Amino acid sequence: MNILLACASGMSTSLVVKKMEEAASQQGIDCKIWAVSQDVVEEEMKKADVLLIGPQMRFLKAKLEPKANEVGIKVDVIKPMDYGRCDGKAILATAISMISK
Repeated sequence: MNILLACASGMSTSLVVKKMEEAASQQGIDCKIWAVSQDVVEEEMKKADVLLIGPQMRFLKAKLEPKANEVGIKVDVIKPMDYGRCDGKAILATAISMISK
């Protein structure tokens, strides 16, 4: 399972990635989670199963959905409350749910 997060510079999601990795480890889930900036997200999507966008960059969803459809992945915006709380468990659950559908 490959979970890609995107934000303005790739920096603000680094703590979210860490919390998601901790949650995955606690649940015994084998996955790769990484964050990138908006300028490389289209290339990185090719390696992902799902793309989650930081809420501050929600405008990217409409731009990235056609490309995501081309490479066969789902894309959504991280819930602002989950993002603000760095709730890795909830964000991981969202990603898994998207992949499972």
